[in-house]
Amino acid sequence: MAILVTGVAGFIGYHVAARLLREGTSVVGIDNLNSYYSVELKRRRLKELDATFGDAFRFFEVDFADADALAAALKGHEFKRIIHLGAQAGVRYSIQNPRSYAHSNLLGHLNILELARDQSADHLVYASSSSVYGRNTKLPFSVQDRVDLPASLYAATKRADELLSESYAHIFRLPQTGLRFFTVYGPWGRPDMALWLFTDAIMNGRPIQIFNGGEMRRDFTFIDDIVDGVVKCVATAPLDDGELKPGGSRTPHKLYNIGNNNAEELLVMIELLEQACGRKAEREFLPMQPGDVKETYADITDISRDLGFSPKTTIKEGIPQFVDWFKWYHATA
Repeated sequence: MAILVTGVAGFIGYHVAARLLREGTSVVGIDNLNSYYSVELKRRRLKELDATFGDAFRFFEVDFADADALAAALKGHEFKRIIHLGAQAGVRYSIQNPRSYAHSNLLGHLNILELARDQSADHLVYASSSSVYGRNTKLPFSVQDRVDLPASLYAATKRADELLSESYAHIFRLPQTGLRFFTVYGPWGRPDMALWLFTDAIMNGRPIQIFNGGEMRRDFTFIDDIVDGVVKCVATAPLDDGELKPGGSRTPHKLYNIGNNNAEELLVMIELLEQACGRKAEREFLPMQPGDVKETYADITDISRDLGFSPKTTIKEGIPQFVDWFKWYHATA
């Protein structure tokens, strides 16, 4: 039986689908191909999946926040496992266009919960975000920490998704795992992320914008490590046994951090990027942006203990891989 992957034309969705397909699992993917960033990039990801995996991959262009359209698109399909990675992403964009976050991240998440309930799914794995830690100052961030001080609307919607999922796990006993991703990067990445923006600026002789005077740290996590964690989670649904789960629930609902377990200095990342690009960056230092946070750092004790998750790729290894792909992508556009 196929696995449903939402947001399949997105960065993480594309890589997760490719891994599942390589391992022999059929995938049905959905995505609304919105214009938040390059639709051409999304279409090229889909083209790669179609060309490589043929009939094992089926794609439907649909907005999962539209319940009627979602039901029509998936009519006749059954899913016991669902990987819900689709969302309206971006911290800063949530300040400009908050309604799109309510549409995709709240209503959309609810529709996927209803789909999973209607199909009596064995496991729903969904994307949360490290952004839920908001204005927390204790490091590293643990899934046991309180997360009620969001720094952005995006963070608030992702925390709301976790709460909606907890309610479905409690009322309907729907097995779920929520994954708090930490600064994912790598080939086929997103153009709104710092690594892409910096690489594009350096390669084209423009200044890079560095916020908070460069006094920032991020738990940069390479895409292959993220995919390893997602695939491990899909295969291991939480039990409805009344035992305490990571994140504090006694329902069949777990929360995990997926990060590299290292808080890297932003300026160190930039130096590695300069080396990979073979040229120095012109640096423009700016104040902290609204909605942003100074540091992220993942405590991955729970997912490592439960699933054997162990990130393998350092930024010294991952950044050159991204730059090589970036050059190839633009050379073949």
